[in-house]
Amino acid sequence: MLSEPRSGRLAAWGNALLAGLVSPDDAVLAIVGEDAVHRVDGLPGESGPVGLTLALGRLRSLGASGLRVALPAPGHPLGLSGPPEFNARALDAEQAVICHGAALGLVPEVYEAGPDGDVHVEVVWHCLAVREAPPADVPSLGEAERELAEALREATEVLSRLDVAASGPVAEAAIDAYRARAERGREVLAPGYPPRAVRVLELAQRVGLLISVACERGHGGAVSASEMAARASALRPVERTARRAQVAAYNSVVEERERGVR
Repeated sequence: MLSEPRSGRLAAWGNALLAGLVSPDDAVLAIVGEDAVHRVDGLPGESGPVGLTLALGRLRSLGASGLRVALPAPGHPLGLSGPPEFNARALDAEQAVICHGAALGLVPEVYEAGPDGDVHVEVVWHCLAVREAPPADVPSLGEAERELAEALREATEVLSRLDVAASGPVAEAAIDAYRARAERGREVLAPGYPPRAVRVLELAQRVGLLISVACERGHGGAVSASEMAARASALRPVERTARRAQVAAYNSVVEERERGVR
């Protein structure tokens, strides 16, 4: 949860490109981020992998007018609409991008290459057919914001009772990383997103920070099996809520366009 999903970057900056708010070069640079290169395989009309610039242009020509994010987990097909083959692949990757206006979806596969000390990351997005249907379990921005605020309060109370405090070197490093990312500017969401989407995504990341700190600290102050089970029980719905909020934020421009807001 602390790191932005690649599907989020692709959807956010792809939406900005499709709306004519950024150049292809700027969009691709933002999508690739710290990775070495991204390619798209299985694109209709192409016999092999192609670069992101060509792929995004081809998706537009195929009818894609927007990009949605899916962040599924076992038992929770968040953002997916089928078919089963695509859902299974997205579940393995724990993320996917769904084209609005074209029955296509993209699932990332990440490769590491190079010698020790000089490893670089390459990403291949596999383009597959999807079912044109409403995405599963995606809330509105308003719903996501309310759910997140409530989940954060409840989780903080439970974790405080179990003495899982946000302290220690692991917690401090996580907090420093979060602050450093925030200080680089509001680049998580690309141009064209409503301020509320930025607010919801930031809150979701704060909730993700809490979850990561609690999980990475091992058992913390939970000294009994019942206390450990209580902590896991408290975190599970919070993590689910945070994922739903992320998807709502990334998908907000497409949802608003469908409602005729923009």
